[in-house]
Amino acid sequence: MRRIHENISQGSTKSRTEYRDRIDLLRSRVGLLAGKDRVLMTMYMENGNSFRQMARLSGVNEASIARRIHKVTKRLINGEYITCLRNRDRFSRGELDIAKDYFLTGLSIKKIATKRDSTYYSVRKTLKKIQGIIALPEAKTAVSA
Repeated sequence: MRRIHENISQGSTKSRTEYRDRIDLLRSRVGLLAGKDRVLMTMYMENGNSFRQMARLSGVNEASIARRIHKVTKRLINGEYITCLRNRDRFSRGELDIAKDYFLTGLSIKKIATKRDSTYYSVRKTLKKIQGIIALPEAKTAVSA
């Protein structure tokens, strides 16, 4: 009897494994999202809806849905907010809220300042502090562990 996947190369198998790992990572992090992003990712990942179906339901162009999902996926895989959560003892609650708005939700500094009733300068200063801590070697080892 002949094997089903006899001609699959090692590179192809490795890339499939990496793809599955990314999908599992995304599924585990969707819970961090809120609002429309969470609904879109749930529809796409769990329910298997196509961009066209989601566009019809939301009344938005199909390309807009695809761009939105791509951006959210990129932010979830990036993991900068996860690094902030792992180092939460170094941040205040307000700083973690700013990190979530910036790294996970994708808001601009100006919109974060408006939302948090703060100044542009203070939000920028907080983000520089956060990015400095994220860039530390010990923070990076905490992510890979």
